[in-house]
Amino acid sequence: MKIYTVGIIGFGFIGKVHAYGHRNIPLFYDQQEFGSRITHVCTSKAATAEKGASQIGAAHAVTDYREITENPDIDIVDICTPNNLHFEALLSAIRHNKHIYCDKPLTATWEEALRIREALRNYKGISQMTLQNRFFPVTLRAKQLIDEGRIGEILEFRASYLHSGNADPDTPLKWKLSGASGGGVAADLGSHVLDLMRHLLGSFSELAAVTHIAYPERPSAEDPSKTVRVDAEDNMLVIVRLPNGACGNINASKIATGTEDELSFEIYGSKGALRMAPMDLHRLFYYDCAAESAPLGGLRGWTAVDCGQRYDKPAGFPTPKAPMGWMRGHVHCLYTFLESVYRGTPLGPTLEDGVSLQYLLEKVRESAEKRSWVGL
Repeated sequence: MKIYTVGIIGFGFIGKVHAYGHRNIPLFYDQQEFGSRITHVCTSKAATAEKGASQIGAAHAVTDYREITENPDIDIVDICTPNNLHFEALLSAIRHNKHIYCDKPLTATWEEALRIREALRNYKGISQMTLQNRFFPVTLRAKQLIDEGRIGEILEFRASYLHSGNADPDTPLKWKLSGASGGGVAADLGSHVLDLMRHLLGSFSELAAVTHIAYPERPSAEDPSKTVRVDAEDNMLVIVRLPNGACGNINASKIATGTEDELSFEIYGSKGALRMAPMDLHRLFYYDCAAESAPLGGLRGWTAVDCGQRYDKPAGFPTPKAPMGWMRGHVHCLYTFLESVYRGTPLGPTLEDGVSLQYLLEKVRESAEKRSWVGL
């Protein structure tokens, strides 16, 4: 078995999610060709790096990302830092032709993404963005049905990704609420839902966006007795037009009171339609216009397709019928990357796709500022 050595840069929430994948993939996939082992954990403080390394059995705790990106003993650089810290680590990993697994979005700014795009011209490694919502059976099956022409020409669509964590005015201003750190709901949740819809529907031709900051000031994360200005949006609403003229809306919000982690979409076509309901990653709903509508409705109606955990082999654990959870998409996203490294060809969204997604986020920002449509 080929075992790839991994250095994780950043070990907050998403670092632990990635570490879970690396450690548990051998249980989920019945294959003996490749695997990964985390040898280095890097954080900004020695104490947190040592704690993280101890938690997952990594041999080395470091505070300088270059001890991973420039280390000849490291095969894979796994970037899990806040958005504004991706850029330098990415450039270093690209220069040293490391295989790269990077959390979304690619960078904090479009200018940084352009420099990454230039650096990729000479890059010889395999890369993938962490866009795990592409990797649930429900979204994999939706992509298959659309590509097979089952729903025909796209007529209209809707998609949303809703949280409620910013609805409370007393929520402190941590990095995801800071524009200077590359935060804001467009980068955080919008990147996921924009990517998923572009993946399912194809390229967009133009868009018009509005954004909203719910509270101009919030308590400081360092000192809750003080307030600080908020410079990153809590809500994003985008109207998107496809090349065929079809329009739809894409919404991301962290001020949708009462919601949890609610990703959903509706796609309506000339031959049928697809729906994914919020908080239900187990089922894809399919409407077939070719089904008989008589007598008394015949068999015409929405069919709930039990996608569950029905991944292709070598996946098999725990069981295809088990309820699908959020972590499982992350595991399959990472497995796809590791298989890409082993096969020597990218199978998922690459850093180049990350640049394209950053372009979309920049156009959302531009449209919201200008209050006008922008071409893509």
